[in-house]
Amino acid sequence: MDVADWLRKLGLEQYELAFRENDVDAEVLPRLTVEDLISIGVTSVGHRRRLLDAIATLDAEAAPSAIPVRADAERRQLTVMFCDLVGSTELSARLDPEDLREVIAAYHHTVADVVRGFDGFVAKYMGDGVLAYFGYPQAHEDDAERAVRAGWVPSTPSVASTSNPSISERGSGSPPGWWSSAI
Repeated sequence: MDVADWLRKLGLEQYELAFRENDVDAEVLPRLTVEDLISIGVTSVGHRRRLLDAIATLDAEAAPSAIPVRADAERRQLTVMFCDLVGSTELSARLDPEDLREVIAAYHHTVADVVRGFDGFVAKYMGDGVLAYFGYPQAHEDDAERAVRAGWVPSTPSVASTSNPSISERGSGSPPGWWSSAI
């Protein structure tokens, strides 16, 4: 994907040079945060919102097409894991939508990093959930164990505190956690 062309289609071509100077390419683009956009010079809140919404659309569009159809298909075991952000309904009642979106985006990025760390594949983001495969595209003898180990990584409380300080300072309750189930 050509990031410059993508920016032009959004009507935000004025940021093309900033994206190029900061080495924002198709691989980095889906992981950009509000802080990243501010640091590269996107000062307009409206432009940041438009960029973040377009990035979220990229994530949603990329997942289904990321699974190529192969002529040399083979039969193999696949372990499927679904991770859900515990307490997201409560958070949605207490946070502004923009803050909640940042928390969920940080959660998605954290889960994706954990899944990739165990050689899994993020198949789809569904609301505050993440669907991951182990055994695709690369199979391992211990894919089921990798899925279980990925589900046990206690990383989400750091998501809540780093993406929105007001959540960790709220005083009541505990930060949200994550729930996963491997099938």
